[in-house]
Amino acid sequence: MTQKTDPSNDSSWTQRLRLLVESSQFTTFITIVILLNAVTLGLETWPPAMEAAGGFLIAFDRIVLAIFVIEMLAKLIVYRLGFFRSGWNIFDLTIVIIALIPASGPLAVLRALRILRVLRLLSVVPQMRSVVSALIGALPGMGSIAAVMSVVFYISAVLATNLFGAAFPDWFGSIGASAFSLFQIMTLESWSMGIVRPVMEVYPWAWAFFVPFILVTTFAVLNLVVAVIVNSMQALHEAEQEEHRKVEREIVHQETATLADEIRVLRQEIQGLKSFLKQG
Repeated sequence: MTQKTDPSNDSSWTQRLRLLVESSQFTTFITIVILLNAVTLGLETWPPAMEAAGGFLIAFDRIVLAIFVIEMLAKLIVYRLGFFRSGWNIFDLTIVIIALIPASGPLAVLRALRILRVLRLLSVVPQMRSVVSALIGALPGMGSIAAVMSVVFYISAVLATNLFGAAFPDWFGSIGASAFSLFQIMTLESWSMGIVRPVMEVYPWAWAFFVPFILVTTFAVLNLVVAVIVNSMQALHEAEQEEHRKVEREIVHQETATLADEIRVLRQEIQGLKSFLKQG
């Protein structure tokens, strides 16, 4: 005789598991585990620590991996196919799968990838998740800025090669060398004493090329990148506020509807009481 499972009991069990997975205490526990794992992974690179507590660190690492696997299984049970509708869930699952790859023999280099588990903080901590979401939302605008930057760099690299390549072949002997030197100048890393001033000793008018290049790339285009990211974060914040207001409006609407129903029932009871008194 086949034993049938009571669906109500299964639903109740799944609901309790959902409440556990979505609770703030569970999120805090996973965050603490990730932070502790980050510390132990760093200690594993320190020979004195491995000599003193190598066995404990390795055992703790396996326990952490087991916790992550159990967490993923619990979420798969709770959300089923809905689990894969969230990019953050897929991100966490990918990191856990990478950690499960055997890191022995020719794959020993993959042990270094265990540090990727720390990236799970990006999905667990809401503030970090908001920043990453804003960066992803800013990618289209940043792509346009990168296209503009590429055009500016290409034109500047060709000009620098033609203007300064003969006297400074190491810095401007080819388009690639010029692009790399211009990138160093854009980051303002030893740009004056390291590159520009030596060039100006041979070409005194070279400032007329380098100063506009720095103004356009460093102070204009890169500030546009910051502006796009800030705008994306503001748009995300406004969207979250609008979602919060929408939820509040729905709650108020439900409470109002419930109150109206109660008032309607109360009126019916009063009318019934009046009719009873009149009949009496």
